[in-house]
This record gives sequence, structure tokens and C-alpha cells, in this order.
Amino acid sequence: MEDQLTAHLDRGWDLAQKGDGPGAVACAKRALELDPQSPEVHNLLGFAVALDGEGEEALEHYKQAIALDETYFEAMLNAAEVMIAPLGDYDGAIGQLEDALDYAETDEEIADCILLKVDALMAKADYEEAKRTMKMLPDGPFNGATYLFLIGRAWYELGQIDKAAPLIEQAVKADPHSADAQYYLGLTRDEQGDPRGATEALLRSRALDAGRTPPPWAPSTETFAAIVKTAIEKLDLVLARYVREAEVYVVDLPGAELVVDGVDPRALLVLDTPPAHDGAPSHVRVFVYQRNVERVAGSIEAMGEELAATLEREVTAMFLEGEKRDKTQLN
Repeated sequence: MEDQLTAHLDRGWDLAQKGDGPGAVACAKRALELDPQSPEVHNLLGFAVALDGEGEEALEHYKQAIALDETYFEAMLNAAEVMIAPLGDYDGAIGQLEDALDYAETDEEIADCILLKVDALMAKADYEEAKRTMKMLPDGPFNGATYLFLIGRAWYELGQIDKAAPLIEQAVKADPHSADAQYYLGLTRDEQGDPRGATEALLRSRALDAGRTPPPWAPSTETFAAIVKTAIEKLDLVLARYVREAEVYVVDLPGAELVVDGVDPRALLVLDTPPAHDGAPSHVRVFVYQRNVERVAGSIEAMGEELAATLEREVTAMFLEGEKRDKTQLN
């Protein structure tokens, strides 16, 4: 039985690493029939259902794994990660990570805890505590480009460009096919006053993102368009009047030509008011980028909420704040 259990676990993790959530779930359930008290099985099952966007169910399996083995470091990290996104339980994640630190043995394990805790603190907008937490990082060196990137990204998000830039440069050299590293390379180069270098890195990031397989839970284009429509309909009436009659276009990612013109390749949406012709009234266009919304939302249930928040922010910035600026200039 032990050999069968190991075979199901190995096969399940292999499928999970390839992004095959349903296949990994099937393997984990077969393993669960053999040993329902195995913490390793519950950890795999949590990871597999998380791939399908089932955050609550994933967390339950991680908690079961930890209940069966209170020293199970990997399950603690996985639980904290799903608490951060898609569940948004930042305090719960921080508490879980503080528990995990008691069992961290290597510099890499300590760094995993610290970096996830910093993510949770930044999500809470507690940037000062996040900076203090970053000082707890071991000196390393760490194995692999991933840690270079994650530490560099954290420093970038905390506004420490001088600390972030060399780490992200090293991460890109170590793994030039990392879309995330290329993206942050573009951001840091822009901050450093290198617009051409920034654009080149952002274009590479976009190309790599375009080659990624969508998550298993990703909706069809038609379903996503319906989610977008619902998000627009639920806007506050003051904001909705600006986009109620808008032309809405759903595409995978911003076009390369837009990135060259300064659009963030990972923007969730872009509002556009093309110039009016022949006296015709100007109209509004909304371009929504499905792959980017999927990345940020983490589950199909969270997509509508993410879109609503982004629409509110972008419509306010373009129209309400624009009107205020116009009135100020007239006065």
C-alpha cells in the first residue's frame, strides 16, 4: 500500500506542477482512499484544488495536514499563501507565517516566511512594518533565481529601487524566461530613467505572458464578457453614467503597440476616448484584458470584485478627477 500511496503522490505533484488541477485532484483522492490520515495527501489535495481557484477548500485541506502534523512547514506556507490570495485573510496569513518561522531551519525556509509575511503586510498597506520585516531576511546566498527576484520585487514594492534593481537584474540574467522578472526589470528601469530599456523588458514580459497557459478555472471569453458587463452595471450611478454606453472589448492582453506607447502590459483594463470626428460626440471605449484579470483575481469568483474595484478607480481618475482639474484651470 505504501508503494501505491507514494506513486499517487508523486504522480499528483507532477500533474500539479504542470498546472493540471483536475488530474492532481484525482491522484490525491486515490491516495486519500489509501490513507485518509496522511498529512502529505491533504497538502497535495489543497494545492490541487487551489489550482482550480478553490481557495476555501484548499485552506481546509492545508489545515487538516497541519492538524495531522503540527510541524508540517510546507503546508503552513501553502496555507498562508492561499490566505493572502485569493482569500484576503492577511492577519490570518501573518499568524500562520509566524508559527511557520518556529519550524524554519534553512535560510531559504526563513526567507519564504519573511517574503510571504511582507506580501501580507503590503496588502494591508502596513509598509513600515513590511520594511522592518525585510530586515529579518538572512544574508544568504540563496539557491536559485527565484529568491533574487522575490527579494528584489519586495524592495521595489517598498520603494527601495536602489536595493531592488541589482537583484532583479541578476534574476533576469539567471532566468531570462521569467515573465515576472522581466516585468519588474521594466518597472525598475523606468524608475531609473531608462525608458527604452524599460519598454524592451516590458515587451519581453508581455510576450512571455502571452505564452502562458490560462489557469484551469479560467472562464470562456463569453463568460468573462458577461462578468465584465455585470461589473459595469453594478457601478455607482455617478460613475456608471460615463461608461453605461461604452464600447467594451475583451481581449487577452494589451497589444505590443500599446505597451510601446506606455500602457502597462499587466493592466487590467484601459479606458479610451478617441477624438470625435465631424462634430460627432466623443464616445468611451473600455478594453478589458482577461489574462491579467485572471492573474490578479486568482479565482473566477473574485474576478467580478476585482473588475469592479478597477473600474471604479479608473473611471474616477479619468472623468471625475479630470473634471475637477478642468474646473480648477478655468478658475
